[in-house]
Amino acid sequence: MISFIRDALEAWRGSGAHSVTVPPMDGALRPNQTIEEAPALLSIESPDNLVTIGDRVVFSSEGRVLGLAITGETAGASHIEQFDQPVTALAGHPSGALAVALEDGRILLRGGPHTGKLLTEVSGRKIVCPTALQFRDADTLVVALGSQQNSPGRWKHDLMQRNASGSVWRIDLVQGAASCLADNLAFPYGLHIEADGGVIVSESWRNQLVRVAEGRAPEQRLVDITGFPARLSPASLGGAWLSVFAPRSQLVEFVLRERDFCNDMMAEIEPEYWIAPTISAVNSFLEPLQGGALKHLGILKPWAPTRSYGLVVRLDSQYEPRASFHSRADGRRHGITSCLEVGGRLIATSKGGDVIVSLPLPEMKRS
Repeated sequence: MISFIRDALEAWRGSGAHSVTVPPMDGALRPNQTIEEAPALLSIESPDNLVTIGDRVVFSSEGRVLGLAITGETAGASHIEQFDQPVTALAGHPSGALAVALEDGRILLRGGPHTGKLLTEVSGRKIVCPTALQFRDADTLVVALGSQQNSPGRWKHDLMQRNASGSVWRIDLVQGAASCLADNLAFPYGLHIEADGGVIVSESWRNQLVRVAEGRAPEQRLVDITGFPARLSPASLGGAWLSVFAPRSQLVEFVLRERDFCNDMMAEIEPEYWIAPTISAVNSFLEPLQGGALKHLGILKPWAPTRSYGLVVRLDSQYEPRASFHSRADGRRHGITSCLEVGGRLIATSKGGDVIVSLPLPEMKRS
């Protein structure tokens, strides 16, 4: 009852969840050009899902799973397996196991003690939108399902529909039993398993990180993120790295709350031209706000609003931002969906820019 009254009051005042304000990029999130100017390790179509299997780095590109061999400031890709659907999530384990999630909802196990196993449902619920995977141990897989209405490739539809049907599950690969750690999440997109076994989840549409556990309500760890958070990976000095795949804006926040306009837009306009976030910089006269708001005499304005961006954030052990890397509105290395600390450097996938980049590690004390 109290939450209902609070929500009604916020709707009347235009505050809280009903506010269209967006936090500024300042302090540890102060914009720079580090991602845009970083060395390109490998140019490849839609790179995503950086993980390790032992000391081997693996990633995906559309329907392929590839190995990444880094030599200095360049890298090569080696074929591991080709699938008939785009790969939407990967997880690796030192035992040699690789979990692969596909666009059509299948989760497959390759290598390790459970090789050949196929998952298509959890506790009787069909897997529709697998967005993140993480091995807790060789026999336990944590799975994030972004939505029950849309597949991963329709993430923009899920956002504009304002869905919150995502969930996180712990699956016993030996017994086949699945336990729900959290339900009714707004597109969980990243997982980070803490040393004590706790699971941190990036909840994209609510712009926050939460800690989830079976039988307990999600606990907020970082709120009001300036963009839409994607995957998490551990940092060697404690804490985590957070990929942010698209920026927030007041215009998008406003459109999300104007349901009649939003529904008409989705029904009548191609998704590429919606007033919505995107993972790549669009270069078309049909894009929203083209006339005068973004460009003047064909030149992008210095402070133009942008629907795409590149951002990686260094979080300490309390999940507070301490440093960040950016590709700004006039850049091309947008849509950072995953990053991984390996070999004394940070590598990141720009899915919108079709490139894997190498970033310098910031000087930080152990947290």
